[in-house]
Amino acid sequence: MQIEIRVIFTSLVVLSLISCAANRSAERGNQAVQQNVEAYQRALIARGVTGGSVAGVFRGRDTVAYSIVNSGLAGDTPISANTIFPIWSMSKPITVVAMMILHEKGLYELSDPVSKYIPYFSNLQCKDKTGQIYRCKNELKIVDLLSHRSGYGYYDRGKGPSTLDHYENLDQFVRDVAAYPVAFEPGTDYLYGINMAILGRVVEVVSGKEFFEFLKESIFEPLDMANTKFELYPDDRKHFQVLFKKPKPLEEGARFDEGTSTFSTADDELSYSPGTKAQFGGEGLVSTFEDYRHFCEMLTQKGNYRGRRILDERSLRMMTSVATEGRLMRGYNNGQDYGYSLFILTEPVLDGTASSKGIFGWSGAHNTHFWIDYEKSIYGLFMTRTVPFSWEIQKQLRSAVYRALN
Repeated sequence: MQIEIRVIFTSLVVLSLISCAANRSAERGNQAVQQNVEAYQRALIARGVTGGSVAGVFRGRDTVAYSIVNSGLAGDTPISANTIFPIWSMSKPITVVAMMILHEKGLYELSDPVSKYIPYFSNLQCKDKTGQIYRCKNELKIVDLLSHRSGYGYYDRGKGPSTLDHYENLDQFVRDVAAYPVAFEPGTDYLYGINMAILGRVVEVVSGKEFFEFLKESIFEPLDMANTKFELYPDDRKHFQVLFKKPKPLEEGARFDEGTSTFSTADDELSYSPGTKAQFGGEGLVSTFEDYRHFCEMLTQKGNYRGRRILDERSLRMMTSVATEGRLMRGYNNGQDYGYSLFILTEPVLDGTASSKGIFGWSGAHNTHFWIDYEKSIYGLFMTRTVPFSWEIQKQLRSAVYRALN
């Protein structure tokens, strides 16, 4: 009996020592991530890339690193937990989740023609390589919109249907879109564009609810995302982050950008008018860091959020399966392929950040960025507000994080 007790006691001591060592290792890892993240944020400010920013790396509800670094520059506004950011294209994964929820309910099929729900698309026109317009041979399908394979891109004002133009509602918007020719036969190529804005109207038709109403009931309320919306009231404006405008890039071959960086409150592009019905699912949402963190936590937990099932794992696998292989960009490949409005890192060596294979995520035009890592059960989120946009911010931040983790 004494021998058994001694063995048990010895085992407990050994396990305790192992646990303490593991905890100390985790603490050192967390400290290293924290230091790297803060150092990166400060470098962005020092080099004139961004104003203030907030960044974090999380494992479920636990914080691996979290840092608000304010610039102190004249015209910049201090970031706090209440700061509201325009998330632009980080609206897209939210719209995709909404579509997946409706798919799980059996309310549509991915192969369904869009014209089944929006008849305006019944006579879709295509444009060939010579600019000639003809009746499309392929029908535009729901899956083509989800994967940006519709042939609709983004258009400057006056050159095509733009979400920057004034629209009363989504029905008015898609009517204009359907009258505009697509750049190729639907489903045959990839072109990043207004697809999620069209899907917002599909959500309305399929669900019988206004787009924001459906998002609120199915995603925002279950995820405690009370500050994620399409509108800004006067009190919200007090917390809306100022835009840091850097000089536009010069023509290729020039060594440096020229001009002056300024902070602006007059360049929102979208109106965010209270009560707006023009709720664009590709770029129209505003959010806070904490709100979007909840969305990322749900994705990391494979559709579950603190005991609430938002999305089935099968839907997440569909979202994160490769729909389009990555292209050569200026002769190089970055190791990323594309799913449903998400990048998927399929070849980490070409990415060069030591990130895990299979991470996925997306970014917004004013440099908000996120990624999800199933292998390490972590997610990263970064928010600032600056233009022009750069993928390098997410890539460099991931590099800083994974150097510390690995």
